[in-house]
Amino acid sequence: MKGTLHSTLALTVLLCVSPLSLAQTENRSGQITPTQPFIINTFEIPQVRVVPLATGLANPFDLAFRDNGDILVTERYTGKLRVIRNDRLLEEDLSGVPQVYSEIFRAGLMAVELHPDDDRLVYMTYTKPLVVDGEPEQTVALIRARIVEDALTGVEEIFTATGLDRAIAASQLLFAPDGKLMMSIGGAYVYAATGDLAQDPTVHYGKLLRLNADGSAPDDNPYVASGEYLPEVYSVGHRNQIGLSFHPETGELWATENGPQGGDEANIIRAGENYGWPIVSYSRQYRGDRVSDRPWREEFVDPEVLWWPSIAPAGITFYSGDKFPEWQGNLFVGSMMEGRIPGTGHLERVVFNSRGEEIRREGLLKNLRSRITGVAQGPDGNLYVLTDEENGALLRLEPVQ
Repeated sequence: MKGTLHSTLALTVLLCVSPLSLAQTENRSGQITPTQPFIINTFEIPQVRVVPLATGLANPFDLAFRDNGDILVTERYTGKLRVIRNDRLLEEDLSGVPQVYSEIFRAGLMAVELHPDDDRLVYMTYTKPLVVDGEPEQTVALIRARIVEDALTGVEEIFTATGLDRAIAASQLLFAPDGKLMMSIGGAYVYAATGDLAQDPTVHYGKLLRLNADGSAPDDNPYVASGEYLPEVYSVGHRNQIGLSFHPETGELWATENGPQGGDEANIIRAGENYGWPIVSYSRQYRGDRVSDRPWREEFVDPEVLWWPSIAPAGITFYSGDKFPEWQGNLFVGSMMEGRIPGTGHLERVVFNSRGEEIRREGLLKNLRSRITGVAQGPDGNLYVLTDEENGALLRLEPVQ
């Protein structure tokens, strides 16, 4: 009994240790960048080890894994594509990234995705600077390039969004099993008279797109024949999608979507469907009044998961690895902020039953008080997350041996 008590006390001390003893506070808001491994506990798994692989990343947004072990990370505001090799951040970034507009919050270099048949081919989305009628503007563009040694070569812009990105749109990429490239374009906010962009047939904002690997529109996209929307459009009525992931068992495409205040969503995306923004919404505007007088209508697709208050969902992944059997089928969501309170970002775990219905949620890494953007399952079966801070980090969640 005495030995058991001592073991329990030791474990309690280990799990409750202040992260300040393991890390350094990097700004006045209290965000913490870990500098050495630490332990967290979860509901299903008593102990999970969190390892900081790289620190000193400037507001990282997304990540991708190469077959050679390299991890590529985009830095949103610097417009750099960084490389983590052998668990170490290389000092030099990959050269060749086009000029990125990043003078406004949320703008910059965003998604990075590798071609499923050739991981030397890299795809990235970014905020592209423009000059229209003598005035500075911006839009969202997609580039494709080839990695040769530590540089991008043959960089080409293969898709540019129709319309001007005056509200600053997020954009995510994901290759589908059929080889088509899914690309989200947000920016359909309520303010600045941009809310109706999600229903506007003449622009790409507020839509999920489906592209060929060369950036063209596939002939079997849902609106090619009718012309009701632009040919690249796959689904409409979205506010600002940042997370895309295919369910490992059902094959369904899931996407997370930011509401303004409450009403963040996780949706199952189907071709040609309308998800209602801003005609229907469970959200309130930032000033407190409701976005719409009805949260749902039969002609619009209702969300699978709702967050109230908002958690500002970013990257997502369904866990399917063997390192954490208890987490298989769980949805992991990066949270940038909860309830509009700075310093409340975390990693959210959503659990479903055998019928695909949500049964519980758990917030992880809350003690870091950091925005979490990129979330991915690595080839090794561990989970990887990015903290979106000035001194951001790539963290690996792994089993405790």
